[in-house]
Amino acid sequence: MSGQTAVSVVTLTASVFAMSVADALVKLVSGDLTVWQVFATRSAVAIPCLMAVLHFTGGRVPFKAPRWVSVRSLLLIVTWLAYYSCLPVLPLAVAATAVYTNPIWTVLLSAYLLRERVLPTQWLGVALGFLGVAVVLRPGSESFSAAIFLPLIAALAYSLAMVVTRAKCRHEDSTVLALNVHVAFIVTGIVASVLLAVIDVEATARSDYPFLFDTWRAMGISEWGLMAFLGVLSAGYFFGVARAYQFGPPQTMATIDYGYVVFAALWGMILFGEVPETPTWIGMFLIIAAGLLSSGIFAARAASGRSVGHR
Repeated sequence: MSGQTAVSVVTLTASVFAMSVADALVKLVSGDLTVWQVFATRSAVAIPCLMAVLHFTGGRVPFKAPRWVSVRSLLLIVTWLAYYSCLPVLPLAVAATAVYTNPIWTVLLSAYLLRERVLPTQWLGVALGFLGVAVVLRPGSESFSAAIFLPLIAALAYSLAMVVTRAKCRHEDSTVLALNVHVAFIVTGIVASVLLAVIDVEATARSDYPFLFDTWRAMGISEWGLMAFLGVLSAGYFFGVARAYQFGPPQTMATIDYGYVVFAALWGMILFGEVPETPTWIGMFLIIAAGLLSSGIFAARAASGRSVGHR
């Protein structure tokens, strides 16, 4: 593993841990705030943090590929809107496992769109990953919920965003990429909140899905403090992910992304008492194993062993 890849691995590990904390907190406040409030207020704090980083690092503000940067931000808006929308109704571990079909999609999209070679072990990893997801989701059983499609949509959007990062935004400044995403979050949150305030949404929809359809709610010091904390975590996450996927191989980064599933399961148990059932644990194990196969680690070790043998 090269030094650049090692740094990307550490960066992404810290980033997914930070986002697991943030997402658990979003689930915690989903009964008190709307998703649009979370988007706007969190990013209102994240943007000054990123501006400070930009100032001290001397980052480049102009985009080299503004169209692709905008596409990337749109895909990430779709990702978090779909994922946050499922948190009030799904256990955190199940939602995390469903959304983490994204590393599997990343391998497939990297092969198809970037023309990167996929080894037989990686194809095995893809198949094993989908088996793990099926074990966790158990379609057709009583535990299956239509809400599970939301994190699956989030997974595909996120994978596309990471492939765009690698292929089209690699030479953009990481801080500016993160900053652009948070500007998009603020615009989305404010526009949606205004529309919900003036549009006559059915009372049933507001009552059944307040996280999505309710109007802006009053926020006290504790809510603002929590949003400030989420803003700092989010700023670090988006910066770290952009940096990691710019300089780390997509398959390797996809593997590290799986750490989120473990972190989310832990927060689900600690904060919500959601102890995963046996199939969920089995599926999580299969998915992590799939990630190791998909990363090409075993093939790399085999190649290294053959190289040593020839000396």
